[in-house]
Amino acid sequence: MIINRIPSFVNAINLKTLISKSIKLHDFLHFYKKSTGHRSSISKPEKVQLVDLRRANNCEIMLTKIKIPLPDMLSAVLALDSSVLDIDQVENLIKFCPTKEEMELLRQARSELYQRKILIIMVTKKCLESVNRFFFLELMKVPRIEAKLRVFGFKITFASQAEDLKSCLNKINAATKEVKESAKLRQIMQTILTLGNALNQGTARGSAVGFKLDSLLKLSDTRARNNKMTLMHYLCKVDAHISLISIIPECTFVLESCWILLMTLFTWKLPKIELKTLAEEMQAADKGLKKVVQELVASENDGAISLGFRKVLKEFLDIAEAEVRLLASLHKESGGNADSLCQYFVTKILILFMKTFIKSREENEKQAEADKKKLEKDATKEVPLAKKDNE
Repeated sequence: MIINRIPSFVNAINLKTLISKSIKLHDFLHFYKKSTGHRSSISKPEKVQLVDLRRANNCEIMLTKIKIPLPDMLSAVLALDSSVLDIDQVENLIKFCPTKEEMELLRQARSELYQRKILIIMVTKKCLESVNRFFFLELMKVPRIEAKLRVFGFKITFASQAEDLKSCLNKINAATKEVKESAKLRQIMQTILTLGNALNQGTARGSAVGFKLDSLLKLSDTRARNNKMTLMHYLCKVDAHISLISIIPECTFVLESCWILLMTLFTWKLPKIELKTLAEEMQAADKGLKKVVQELVASENDGAISLGFRKVLKEFLDIAEAEVRLLASLHKESGGNADSLCQYFVTKILILFMKTFIKSREENEKQAEADKKKLEKDATKEVPLAKKDNE
């Protein structure tokens, strides 16, 4: 029994020699120290640092903030349950997934744990338990955990991103329709043509049937003799065009539509909607769906651990693919509408005209208010003078 308990690194021949001489235990230990170089039969554990200090500390902080037991956390990931984990938590988990190098080191350390009696220490005693469990016992149990987390993150954000994209595309389509079909905008153009023919009466240009769009920008440059009024102000002020002024609310909507289109067609820094940006978002959605399909196929060989994951992911994929097809159709439609409108109207000119039109109307109102106050002030001055004359 004694021999069977002796570690393999003890020389069996020397041991038999010692036993045959019936030496005492003290002598045996003394002989063992000399022959092996060890000070005791229990060797000191070898320390292996698997991750650097900063990464381990950050991991500990992240786990503390989530405040969910690791088994429950991974169960939520495998169930794709966004009621347990939000997108920020999922993205943090992705950051602390073991790299290939770390996983290889972990596997080697785990295989040597029993053979060489190595005690694995992450970095400090403080983060030993949670980080050790995080890297060793939990994440490495799930095949391709990082890919699953990325799919989970895509699922969480897909609905809101798809809705935002759909809203932008619908705005572009509505804006192109509004600008093209606006009867009030046509009425403004007809009035401008009439004014131009009146000013050019008696000349070769006095009977024009149309005008170039860049002429719209000249209305605010054409001033009266007193230099106080422009042709644009006149357009907004003439009593005969009172019906024209009443359409300002619709003109404002047309202006908003033009602004949306201007932002879409020209990549200024102010715009929020750009066809280029929308195209990139569409590509991101397609790329995300491909990752979902890849993980769905790969998880077929995961066994029982991914059964629930595959079921939920398949249901999501069916819905997401239909939504992306709808978005692709809307994107194609909005691009075509924007291009056709760009040919129909020079959008930059149109929006500058609409802004000047509304601004001139507001300036007319301010001037009218100022004239009214001046008349009232003059009237109050005339009353005392009249009384003085009567006296």
